[in-house]
Amino acid sequence: MQGRLADKVVIVAGAGGIGDELARRYAGEGAAVVLGDLDGAGAERVAAGIWAGGGRAVGMALDGGNEASVAALVARAVDEFGGLDGFHANYACFAEGDEDVLDLPMAAYDEVMHVNARGFVLCTRHALPPMLARGGGAMVYTSSGAAYMGETQRLAYAMSKLAIHALMRHVARRFGPRGIRANVISPGVIVHERMTQMVPPEIVDGFRQSTLTGELGTPEDIAAIGALLLSDEGRFITGQVIGVDGGNPLLP
Repeated sequence: MQGRLADKVVIVAGAGGIGDELARRYAGEGAAVVLGDLDGAGAERVAAGIWAGGGRAVGMALDGGNEASVAALVARAVDEFGGLDGFHANYACFAEGDEDVLDLPMAAYDEVMHVNARGFVLCTRHALPPMLARGGGAMVYTSSGAAYMGETQRLAYAMSKLAIHALMRHVARRFGPRGIRANVISPGVIVHERMTQMVPPEIVDGFRQSTLTGELGTPEDIAAIGALLLSDEGRFITGQVIGVDGGNPLLP
C-alpha cells in the first residue's frame, strides 16, 4: 500500500472511538501500525481487520500509566517492524466526577494526572530514542478543548491536557534540531458509537449548535490531521496546538 506514510512505523497509544480510526487511517496511508490499549483484545481485533484489508498492524494491551507497559509497546514496534517513525499518544483517564476544586478527591486527581500527564511523558521518553536513531520522527498528542473552556468540573482532566501542551512544546524546541517534530491535536466534540451511547441526543444537539460549522466532528477528522502531522508533508509544522473542533472554541 502506498500513501503519505509509506514505509513508516507508527504507534497509536489508545484505541476506541478515535484511536481505532487513527490506526486504520495510518495503515491505509502505508504505515506499519502498532495499536495499544487497556482493552488489548479490542486492539488486536482492529489490527486483524487492518491485516484483512491489506495493511500491516499489530494490537496489544497497554496500560498508559505503567512505564513497563509503555516500554513494551515501543519495543514491539521496533522488534516487529524494525524501528519507529511516529507516535500518536491518544489515551486519557476520566477518574474524576463532577466535583469542583473544593470537593475533588485527591486520589482521583492523582490518577488522572498519573495517566494523562505522566503517561504521556513516559510515551515520549520511550518513543524518542528509536526515532532519533532513524534520524528523526514525529510525536502527536491528543489533547482536548477542555484545556481552554474553564469548565466547572473535570479540573484534573483539563489540567492534564494543558500539561500535554507544555510537553509538546518542550519536545519541539529541544529535539527539533535533531529531526523531531511535535504537535498537539485538540479535538472538539467527536461523534462515535461509544459517545452516542453515553450522551443523550439533546445534549449532542446542543454541542452541534455551539460550533461555527453547525456540525460535529468524527474520528476521521482527527485521523486526517494526524496523518498529515506524521507525514513528510507536515515537515514544516511543529510546536503547534491544532484545534479540530468546528471553531469551538476559537483557539489563540
